[in-house]
Amino acid sequence: MNLSASTLRSRCSDAEWQQRVDLAACYRLVALFGWDDLIFTHISARVPGPEHHFLINPYGFMFDEITASSLVKVDVHGNKLDDTPHEINPAGFTIHSAVHAARDDAICVLHLHSVNGVAVSAQEAGVLPLSQHSIFVLSSLAYHDYEGVALVDDEKPRLVRDLGDRRFLMLRNHGLLTVGRSVAEAFVAMYFFETTCRMQVGAMSRGQPLRYIAQPIIDGAQAQWEQVTRGAGGGLAWPALLRRLARTNPGHDS
Repeated sequence: MNLSASTLRSRCSDAEWQQRVDLAACYRLVALFGWDDLIFTHISARVPGPEHHFLINPYGFMFDEITASSLVKVDVHGNKLDDTPHEINPAGFTIHSAVHAARDDAICVLHLHSVNGVAVSAQEAGVLPLSQHSIFVLSSLAYHDYEGVALVDDEKPRLVRDLGDRRFLMLRNHGLLTVGRSVAEAFVAMYFFETTCRMQVGAMSRGQPLRYIAQPIIDGAQAQWEQVTRGAGGGLAWPALLRRLARTNPGHDS
């Protein structure tokens, strides 16, 4: 049996419970925006503290039903640390454990198979500088070639090498991944990533010549991002996103 939400809450630090609430909200927001892929793909968040534990979804749950108490806490070897009958996605653990282990700033790792993201990941040129959204992605973007379903540890060093210190990773023929210093930052980064891909697919669909944004503008995108978000990154939009979630699909914080 699962621990009840109240029992689990009593056993968690305030910091862990808040991370659970934010991560559950992120799962539901992904579903709300239509980026989910049935029970597949995954989002993880590091539990505050020195133990290097992180939270990930129970395998078999739809994203719009994830709650703070249903998330599964695991160690870096994939061992469950909660009293839960739920398993985790093995491919999810391979990808996420690699990034969490390599990047101290990888508090949240978000991976999707969105239709537009996969479509662009299959294009040889990848992300093109076609929109204002795209300049923020291109200023911190890396690529990783497809090696099949991510089930073996052998892929981890190459994935980590390709990601480097970037915020956005396009998994060729596979999907999108973002890294954030918080759940909010990873989600808002993914919003820009997926929207960039959707705009690119739309722009290319007419078969008309495309106008590219100049490289010097892309080079200044990070500074502009800090100015636009007042240095808060994804945290500026997060409270409004939570209010939207409360109106449409409440209950993630149980």
